[in-house]
Amino acid sequence: MSLSKILHYAVVALLAIGGLAYWLLKPPSLNPLTDPQAAQALALVQTHRAAGYPTILQAFNERVRLQKERNLGVRLGEWRVQKLDNDRQNPNDERYEVRMNLREQGTNQWFEREFIWHVDLATKRVNAASLPADGLMPEGPDSSRSSRDRESFR
Repeated sequence: MSLSKILHYAVVALLAIGGLAYWLLKPPSLNPLTDPQAAQALALVQTHRAAGYPTILQAFNERVRLQKERNLGVRLGEWRVQKLDNDRQNPNDERYEVRMNLREQGTNQWFEREFIWHVDLATKRVNAASLPADGLMPEGPDSSRSSRDRESFR
């Protein structure tokens, strides 16, 4: 066997080993499906009711469709899930943070919004933790804001 073939096989083997090591060692926040509770938190957020839409996921999909119809650029980031640190009073806390970025092309520049939700798996509650996420959540019975304040997502 020639030295060239040996080097080619060595490079392919190193790439395969490196890919396998990355897949095995990457943190769960990069892949929520490796943690069943993180996957549940993501599902709770994506299927939560949104203002003007049946679910949060459908609201994002509709936003992308509308931007593309207007021939404006839009990019949905990846959904990221991270377990929140337990507090000392409640060590078995099952709280997760779900994040997603949305980049949209305006008339002169691009805008980026980060949507953040906190999910409590014990009570199955989803709470907005950022202004963009709050604008997407439906009004509750104790909300003092008008529906006009929530029009920023549309």
